[in-house]
Amino acid sequence: DEVDIALMTPKFTLVPEQFYSPERVRQLLSEVVELTEGDTVSSVYVPHFGAWLLFSNSIGESLSRVLAQTVFTTSGEAAQVLPEIYYILKALETCPEYNKIVATWRDGYLHLAIAQGKSLQLCNVYKAVDFTTAEYFLFLAMKTLQLNPEVSTISWRMPLAPEEEMSLYRYFKAVERI
Repeated sequence: DEVDIALMTPKFTLVPEQFYSPERVRQLLSEVVELTEGDTVSSVYVPHFGAWLLFSNSIGESLSRVLAQTVFTTSGEAAQVLPEIYYILKALETCPEYNKIVATWRDGYLHLAIAQGKSLQLCNVYKAVDFTTAEYFLFLAMKTLQLNPEVSTISWRMPLAPEEEMSLYRYFKAVERI
């Protein structure tokens, strides 16, 4: 009954709710990512972290035409198209571990969010053309936050190839697909 359509955009930022202004969404986003004149921007509230996710939903003309067609759930409601990082942030809420690590590697980008308890420590996207580069950024983020992979579980929103999953098992306590 629920349909999640993830937009794989690297153009996003989180803004604490006290600094959010609907009139300034484009300006706020343009301060951290390069927007083109044709980029359209949107925002969605992330209540668990008390922040607004600002993002560009411009993804190319052909795919934009497909997404312009309304997708409906079985209950007849229109499905919402949101950035992949929104679903990653939402997934952090359900992770039972204290160190919560949720990622997606797709289309040459690693989308990554890390929380400790209820405190969001990192929410970012990294250009990673291959899985080895994605692992590099993952381990760099963990080292920066002083997290030990050997006692951590990493959750992936989208499936990994068996060899990619096995590579992660060498370092992490567990590798899950959510």
